Amino acid sequence: MLLFASGRTDIPAFYSEWLLKRLRAGFVDVRNPYSHQQVTRYALDPKLVDCLVFCTKNPAPILPRIEEIRELGFKSYFFVTLTPYGKEIEPNVPEKNAVLEAVRELAEKVGPQNVCWRYDPIFVSGEYPVSFHIKAFREYAQKLQGATSRCVISFIDLYEKTKKNFPSVREVSESDQIFIAQAFSKIARENDMTIESCAEKVDLSAYGVEKGACVSKQVIESAVGFRIKEGLHKQILRNHCLCLPTRDIGAYNSCPHGCRYCYANYDKKSVDRNFAAHNPDSTFLIGGAEKGDILKEAKQESWRDFQMFLI
Repeated sequence: MLLFASGRTDIPAFYSEWLLKRLRAGFVDVRNPYSHQQVTRYALDPKLVDCLVFCTKNPAPILPRIEEIRELGFKSYFFVTLTPYGKEIEPNVPEKNAVLEAVRELAEKVGPQNVCWRYDPIFVSGEYPVSFHIKAFREYAQKLQGATSRCVISFIDLYEKTKKNFPSVREVSESDQIFIAQAFSKIARENDMTIESCAEKVDLSAYGVEKGACVSKQVIESAVGFRIKEGLHKQILRNHCLCLPTRDIGAYNSCPHGCRYCYANYDKKSVDRNFAAHNPDSTFLIGGAEKGDILKEAKQESWRDFQMFLI
């Protein structure tokens, strides 16, 4: 199975100490975000967890812990989101050059094949026109050349939380999507990268951007070094998503980056409250066990394919 850390918050950036304590302890408790007292306990056993899938805007805090994660027996794959927006959009994301440097160091530690650059979400405005994105994408691609061979892009989705926190944002027109895809694909090729879209309804493959699966069978097999079983895919994340299923150990309303386009945070007050409730020694990311909790053990199995194949 694959554990996602996380699509709900940035665990590498803000909660890496907690994560390492849970990996050493061998289990983690996760609240159902839609039914508070329903709690799932996942065994953090490398015999069951085929890969830890990380998603972050700042890998620097987890860099000193990479070797211990490896020594504990866990395989890992990293998505690092790097976009060119200013502090009015991404108020608490580190300076871009610092993130670029951290990505290069991450690639040295885990290998470029285990690092994917995400340039998303893309939105277009007076401050951030199409030309701005093309210029920024070229700059970042050149600086990340050799640190990753894969880039995933997506255009902004107007989730309710996004519309609440960023009411001025608009969907990107199909013509702009096509123009960006053509430019980005050329730049990616020039910097030895493949480029894919993530959960997009517009098919951009004719313009050089393949319809991708961020967490695909091929990607995970490359990350872990062994084959995984066939037939695991099912759509569990969002429309047009082609990824393998993952189990998320994060919590919504707990990412202090404060990005205005974020779909995982309701408001700053909720984030501040939850971040204050974080205890690195807790079995839960936010808070702890509560009276009335209904705890169940997750059904887990490795997806490793031990079947021998004739060549």
